[in-house]
Amino acid sequence: MPLLRVFPVLGVIVMVFSATMLVPLAVAWVAQDGSQSAFPPAMAATFLLGLALRSAVFKVGRKLELQTRDGILLVGLVWTLLPLCASFPLLIHFAQAGTPISFTDAYFEAMSGLTTTGATVITGLDALPGAINLWRCFLQWMGGMGILVLAVAILPMLGVGGNQVFRAEATGPMKEAKLTPRITETAKGLWSVYCGLSLLCVLAYWLGGMSALDAWAHMFTTMSLGGLSTYDASFGHFASPTLEWIAIVFMLVASGNFALYFVAVSKRSPQRIVRDQEWRASQMLLVGASVFVAVLLLVRGVMTDPLEALRTALFNVVSIGSTTGYATTDYTTWPVFAPLFMILLSGIATSAGSTGAGIKMARVLILLKQARCEMARSIHPRMVRPVMLSGHAVDSGTLLSVLGFMLLYGGTIIGLTLVLMLTELPFDTAFSAIVASVNNMGPGLGPVGPAGNFQGLTDLQTWVCTLAMLLGRLEILSFIVLFTPGFWRR
Repeated sequence: MPLLRVFPVLGVIVMVFSATMLVPLAVAWVAQDGSQSAFPPAMAATFLLGLALRSAVFKVGRKLELQTRDGILLVGLVWTLLPLCASFPLLIHFAQAGTPISFTDAYFEAMSGLTTTGATVITGLDALPGAINLWRCFLQWMGGMGILVLAVAILPMLGVGGNQVFRAEATGPMKEAKLTPRITETAKGLWSVYCGLSLLCVLAYWLGGMSALDAWAHMFTTMSLGGLSTYDASFGHFASPTLEWIAIVFMLVASGNFALYFVAVSKRSPQRIVRDQEWRASQMLLVGASVFVAVLLLVRGVMTDPLEALRTALFNVVSIGSTTGYATTDYTTWPVFAPLFMILLSGIATSAGSTGAGIKMARVLILLKQARCEMARSIHPRMVRPVMLSGHAVDSGTLLSVLGFMLLYGGTIIGLTLVLMLTELPFDTAFSAIVASVNNMGPGLGPVGPAGNFQGLTDLQTWVCTLAMLLGRLEILSFIVLFTPGFWRR
């Protein structure tokens, strides 16, 4: 039975996850910010839950090898159970502070963190204890590269293989490529690059004028393209052009393929990055769209200083387009084309293997190239022209998976938007909330825009957006397949 094979591994991951609460606990004790008592009971509850799941291995008497569908099931369970555990410190802290939040809101906030969405239901962030704010941001950093990509490194110690888990966790259309002969070494390599760039980012923020706590918190949410902030005004709180330029650089870096960075470092060949077709397309789209919006702001008279318009457009367009979700201004007051264009951009601008979400640039390029081949074939029916991406032919299986993903992606957005509209939510708010959630981007339009948050939604609307975040992080198929009869059939 799949559950018997998965529960022991799931239990170990949950127990390890409990140890991550030591990071905000240490900050709370050093700062004495009043949140010290929230983390020990949350750690204990999480550890005991993991221990209960781990004990399932003794019921079957031996360790069982994970199969392909076990990896899919493990990913689905991890991404639904860990937000529950991550919500414990929030529930305990707000209850102790005398301002309790509902389980729905706490779970939404934790899911938003781990899926790197960046939507929030909490106001008064400026007055929130530093450790609680850090925990919200730290969740995004862990979820950015993928919790299970990190867990793959310890799976051999459990006596199971990690390839099935890695494939189910990985994003993008081509999940079979291995960077090293052993999948464990691949996972370690990706995380080493991620950590190295993260250290550069936190150092740059600190030298740019942020406090140590803010530098770490915003590094967590920049490198993960998550976008949560420790302030209600988001990144606009700092009002610092220097910090904005630093954020722009690292958001652009994080929107690229970390596997590509790993290969470039290991082969000592940085030119591989520039030669990669997807990387070039992603960067050019984000920068080109920013310049276009800057010109629009100048032409429409929203801004008069070209340099300020360029910086403001670059920061906000790159932030939204890369699915980060920071804001330095309420861009919903710009000409209506701009905010809608930015939200739609979030679906396509990031690379496969990045910490961003959405369709991914690789799929867009594959679809465009396939369309071009079909147009050429309509003129020359006997022509044979394979779809090429970065010098490699795309096989028919990948083409079919891209088409299937696009169908599910569009259907998910339409279906969940209609569900929110059934709850009397206006179309623009419902559509933007779902697109922002599925793309793990954060702010939408209207009440859920950069000047507001998701706090005003009803419990049902909040759960719909929570589901949308989960589907977006797991690229839809890895979660929906769990509810098909064929998945559970022997």
